[in-house]
Amino acid sequence: MRPIIGIMCLLAIMGCKEKQVNKANSLEEKASQIHEEVITIDTHIDINVANFTDSINYTQRLDNQVNLPKLKEGGLDVSWLIVYTGQGELNAEGYAKAKENAMSKFDAIHRLCNEIAPEEIELAYNSDDVRRIVKSGKKVAMIGVENAYPIGEDLSEFENYYNLGARYISLSHNGHSQFCDSNTGEEDNVWLHNGLSELGKQAVAEMNRLGIMIDVSHPSAEAMKQMIALTKAPIIASHSSARALCGHSRNLDDEQLLMIKENGGVVQTVAFSSYLNTEKHETHQKYMKELHIQVADSLGVDWYERWQLAGLSEEKRANYRKNYPTVVEIVNAKAAKDQNAPEGVSVSDFVDHVDYMVDLIGINHVGISSDFDGGGGIVGWTDASETPNVTLELVKRGYSKEEIAKLWGENLLRVMDQVQQVANASATN
Repeated sequence: MRPIIGIMCLLAIMGCKEKQVNKANSLEEKASQIHEEVITIDTHIDINVANFTDSINYTQRLDNQVNLPKLKEGGLDVSWLIVYTGQGELNAEGYAKAKENAMSKFDAIHRLCNEIAPEEIELAYNSDDVRRIVKSGKKVAMIGVENAYPIGEDLSEFENYYNLGARYISLSHNGHSQFCDSNTGEEDNVWLHNGLSELGKQAVAEMNRLGIMIDVSHPSAEAMKQMIALTKAPIIASHSSARALCGHSRNLDDEQLLMIKENGGVVQTVAFSSYLNTEKHETHQKYMKELHIQVADSLGVDWYERWQLAGLSEEKRANYRKNYPTVVEIVNAKAAKDQNAPEGVSVSDFVDHVDYMVDLIGINHVGISSDFDGGGGIVGWTDASETPNVTLELVKRGYSKEEIAKLWGENLLRVMDQVQQVANASATN
């Protein structure tokens, strides 16, 4: 009888495994269908103007994280391309230099949509544009501004930015601006305005008047509180996660999250590893840094950290760019085979933050962002081509199609509409 019992047990085990496989296949099929049917919006993708030329541009599968081939492969519908400028001196010379940088990025985005690939991607200015363009089969570009520093002290520039397509603006970045304090003040507890400056308060009113969403991902907690007290429209955090799960100053604590809920806004959870799990991020980064140096040394080539590149000669930068893909490919292969390699921050860690914020402030106030090409990217969502993995994880966590649609874009589109309604009401008064 023992052989028969053994066979029966084996058949039972095989049956269980088959059910597990079928269940996994079913989840993947469900996720794939949902991903195809909902509008997927990523609210923060940085750009390099060097990728918007006749010879090098987004129609090609470049080695950056976002371009048209990767957007199509990953079914990512809407990319908020970012006009980013680092913080400089608060004077006329600094503003002028920053404005030149900002205008070059506006120009690059318009060039992509109007000259480089008008049949593949179109610039949207409102939610109706988004829905129309997605329905047409083209990809959608939108414009966000990370740091209002290039605006200088001329409030009329906000309208210029609006006319160029900017639909959200952050009043600061890493450093206090002329408009408000930055979250970076937490490091030394040195503040310039104790929140908003007088100019910053006027900027809030001007953005309300125009229909520009106010982005609070980089301003200080006090500046954010003052913005919420002043604004007549909902606000957004274009790329922030939950501070309760990861204590980085770029994340939002429970008080801030609840304020955004009360305001009617939305927090776009960000796939930036050090903002999701700092300890896991640092352990993995240390391992990968050492591996990159080892591989580069074995190939007889120089290797640099990102912060070192600006100080290199053009020849050394060119050699680095030439060798970079080879080194990275070898490193990734070695890390994948190393059973002792520390685990990297993953899509699961990312959705932990989504879960936390949904539980705290509700499904209507949470969204998704990557910060691709600006430091973002996690295991499972390393570039736009892997976007379906986020939807799959949401399905595995039990989110419905309606809930996933809200997370991927409907919440953000609702806020856009409400901000525009406030602007329309202002125009009629």
